[in-house]
Amino acid sequence: MAGRRGCALVLGLVVLACLVSFAGLLTVAALVGREPAVAPRSTLVLRLSGDLGEGGPGDPFTSILPTRRPPSVDMVVENLRKAKVDKRISSVLLAPSGFQTPYWAKLQEVRDAILDFRRSGKPIYAHLEYGGQSEYYLATACDRVFLVPSSSLDLTGLASYEIFLRGTLDMIGAYPDMIHVGDYKTATNQLTEKTMTPAHREMVQSLNADSFQQMVHAIADGRRKSEIDVRALVDEGPFLAAEAKAAGLIDDVAYEDQVRDSLKKAGRDTGQIDLGDYARISASSLGLGRGPRIAVLYASGMITSGSSGFDPLSGAIIGSETLVDSIRKVRKDNRVKAIILRVDSPGGLAVASDVIWRELMLIRSDKPSKPLVASMSDVAASGGYYIAAAAPTIVAEPGTLTGSIGIYGGKIVARGTYGKLGMNIETVTTGRNAEMNSPVRPYNTDERAKIEQQLQTFYEQFVEKVAEARRLSRDRVDEVAQGRVWTGRQAKAIGLVDELGGMQRAVALAKQKAGIAADAEVELVSYPPRRTLYDLLTSRFGASDRTLQVLSRLGFGEASAVGAAAAPLALFKRGEILALMPYVFAR
Repeated sequence: MAGRRGCALVLGLVVLACLVSFAGLLTVAALVGREPAVAPRSTLVLRLSGDLGEGGPGDPFTSILPTRRPPSVDMVVENLRKAKVDKRISSVLLAPSGFQTPYWAKLQEVRDAILDFRRSGKPIYAHLEYGGQSEYYLATACDRVFLVPSSSLDLTGLASYEIFLRGTLDMIGAYPDMIHVGDYKTATNQLTEKTMTPAHREMVQSLNADSFQQMVHAIADGRRKSEIDVRALVDEGPFLAAEAKAAGLIDDVAYEDQVRDSLKKAGRDTGQIDLGDYARISASSLGLGRGPRIAVLYASGMITSGSSGFDPLSGAIIGSETLVDSIRKVRKDNRVKAIILRVDSPGGLAVASDVIWRELMLIRSDKPSKPLVASMSDVAASGGYYIAAAAPTIVAEPGTLTGSIGIYGGKIVARGTYGKLGMNIETVTTGRNAEMNSPVRPYNTDERAKIEQQLQTFYEQFVEKVAEARRLSRDRVDEVAQGRVWTGRQAKAIGLVDELGGMQRAVALAKQKAGIAADAEVELVSYPPRRTLYDLLTSRFGASDRTLQVLSRLGFGEASAVGAAAAPLALFKRGEILALMPYVFAR
């Protein structure tokens, strides 16, 4: 009896502690949820660092503690839109630092938002504590650019890096038995080769050259120089702060307090508000974001079957079940007048991509059908392009990586690895092909023929669906497919993309197709909905503590490369057909 009373007491204390904690969270949420006061002639300070994410579900704590939300591209763009019309905001100070992204499209979207803000006549200054290339790229969209006197401007050009694991696999006695369709489908090269093949190098050089030209053009436009002059300056970089000023690449050397003083002298800075606080100002209070509903379906991450989640190696995971459920809800919601599919995905499992594609195609068959526009972020390639092709209109940034119309499959044969560890695997089979995906032997002739047939069949379906969607001949699509990755600008030139721009351009097109006035405000509603605390606790985590320890010792580029190369091994089963883009990171 005494034991039962003790258990009841302990259980009661636990429940009481949970209730007190929950009440505390609600109290904090109530306090933090209040819109902050904004003083007249305030400066909005945009401190952007790390990796700009996508909008969408986020984590459950974001709704409780809004200031906890890390900056995402839609958050930055939306708050610049608010600041443009907010009479209390007289200027903006952009302070980018420590960007880790190897991609350009999200930066281009923010850069376009900065240029749009400048149309208000309010000044926007950029202050660089460190003049990294990505940070400087954004800064050149501003009215004036300042650099800390002791810093440098590291304008040096672009270099692409890829990791090849074949040598490592040889060392541990593992053999990559991989099959691919498409001369440029180089995702398998990271496992099967020790260096780039000629086709691989050709593709990477093309991507690098086009991205570099886009960067040069933006800097030349922002600094009022010719592209020839900017190319010559890049070859002279990096620059000391004084050298950068003398070359006209920046306006002055200054510390942040000195930049603030210059704004105050102009009567532009009587106070400041950070992005996290300003994000709590509702758009509707400024006359924005009220009107007909447009649903935004976020497809961010690697594509696989089942529920969406998060993998520490690969990042966000798009589960076909989760996204399909959201698509069905949007189709049934009569309040939604148009749909935007926001894709930031290198692809993944071919079958899961096809399931999502089918559900998106059903939107087009509805009577009446809702307009569907695809908006591509940093990456919308392979399976990511597959699902985007369901939209009649595709919008991409010039620097988006897309295409990669090709597939592959295979397995890692680890018999030698097991042997080095003193292990032995014995196999008992029933059925001629039961051992097809064996981890201890390669495919035999018949098995390989079956895999090749599956891959070729899916590739033909991929090409035919793109040809029909893009109104191109099958041969033309096959010519630009072959697994080749293109920039958004290149993709528009060959017909894989309709228009260049970001989410705002996609919204404009969705409004046009839905019969909504061009100058009318709309409410953007994100799907899938925000995850609950239960979702967070039960979501998939695909890496061990040991893996996380290893990754913590790597820089972002190296960790991302290892994660991307290892993703097929960690997330997908042996023999599954993958529509996945090869990983390239540029600096």
